[in-house]
Amino acid sequence: MTEAVASNQAGLKAEISDFKRRRIREEACHLFYKHGYESTTLDAIAAALNVTKPFIYGYYKNKSELLMDICSTGISLSLAALDEPELDKRPHSDKLRRVVERITKLILRYQEYIVVYVREEKNLEADQARFIRKQRNAFDHKLADILLKGQKTGEFSVDDPLMTANTIGGMLTWVSLWFVPGGNWSETEISAHLMRMVSAITTHHSMEHAYAP
Repeated sequence: MTEAVASNQAGLKAEISDFKRRRIREEACHLFYKHGYESTTLDAIAAALNVTKPFIYGYYKNKSELLMDICSTGISLSLAALDEPELDKRPHSDKLRRVVERITKLILRYQEYIVVYVREEKNLEADQARFIRKQRNAFDHKLADILLKGQKTGEFSVDDPLMTANTIGGMLTWVSLWFVPGGNWSETEISAHLMRMVSAITTHHSMEHAYAP
């Protein structure tokens, strides 16, 4: 067997493994979303996939590891959205708009993942919860950095960039809890509305000044 053939076979094997792992994660997420983490068993996940429970154990050691994978998916994708190289040369206000648009799309696309994360984070093991919090803090600080730099150029007016970043992140996450696919608002309308809300809290003066006589 040539080195090239061996490399291709290894690559194909990895792709198949990734596909199977993703299918397990997707089905588990759907069942966690529908029935709750504690009420969903590995047997139920295996039955939904028409596989055996040992098949799942080939990719996840337990249900907790599955939950960890689900919870880390949304925050990992959000961090990636903040690190897009094309954002580097844009004005900070444009960076923020693009970030909000991208993360809104991610939240609507991975709605079940985000809802499971919000509802079931309490069921993560201690070390898993610390890792997720670390990722979430990294997201908040990266977003706060955009706000801080934009404040220095006069594009934003915020009292506390990190607190504002936390507020924006919470507002975006909350969409996953009320969005209904095919409902009253389209993805474009929701994204535009969120951007108006973000603009309101990043370009206006503080409430203390806003209500000064």
